[in-house]
Amino acid sequence: MLKLKFRKLHTTVVSDVDPVNIINFLFQERVISIDQTTALQKTRNDPKRQCTELMNRLHASSNPQAFVKLYLAVKRESHLQWLIDKIDNFDQQSLIELLQQLYISEPTGNLKATWR
Repeated sequence: MLKLKFRKLHTTVVSDVDPVNIINFLFQERVISIDQTTALQKTRNDPKRQCTELMNRLHASSNPQAFVKLYLAVKRESHLQWLIDKIDNFDQQSLIELLQQLYISEPTGNLKATWR
């Protein structure tokens, strides 16, 4: 469910989050590799691009804990409490709509294909 919520908030995350500490936390938690961390650090002068690349890597990841760890990383950043509030306050209707969109785009139930 967190993956769906982050997907829905993708534009907000990319435009309003500086991912430096989040990248370090995700590396520490073994969500992203040293190679991915190094590649992401090459774009550190462009936080929007860096965040976009991070989110794309996480959405393509097969790590089932990727978005749980991302949520924890965001939660550790006190200045991002507004984002945690948005994630936590998705109403039931919004979640139903997200699930319906996924089902319509991939009616076989193979959700993995919808994240690429």
